[in-house]
Amino acid sequence: MPHFLIDCSESIFKLHSEEQIIDQVHFAAKSTELFNENDIKVRVNSFKKYSTGNKIEDFIHVFANIMEGRSNKQKADLSKKIVKGLISLFPLVPNIGANIIEFEVANYCNKNML
Repeated sequence: MPHFLIDCSESIFKLHSEEQIIDQVHFAAKSTELFNENDIKVRVNSFKKYSTGNKIEDFIHVFANIMEGRSNKQKADLSKKIVKGLISLFPLVPNIGANIIEFEVANYCNKNML
C-alpha cells in the first residue's frame, strides 16, 4: 500500500521506457512524504487499442489507491505531483491525469493481516 496503476497508450514507450514512467510515479509518491518508500507499488497497463473521446490520442492516467486518512489537500498534492512529473517526461502527450481512490480500513485485508 499504496498502489499506483498506470494506464497508458502503448506508443508512449517510444518516448520513454516503462521503467522511467514507473520511476517518475514512484518519485512523485515518495516526494509527498505520505508513504513509506518500501510500501509504494507501481504497475503499468498499456493499451494498443483505445479511444480518447472520439480520437486516438496518446494518454497516461494514474489511479492511485491509498489507505484512507489523508486530507483533501494531501490527496490533491499527490495527484498534482504525479501529473507534473509525467508532463515533464511527456510534454507532448495531450491526455495526462491522475485520481486518488481510498481504501477503507474497516474492509481492507492483506496476507500479513491474517
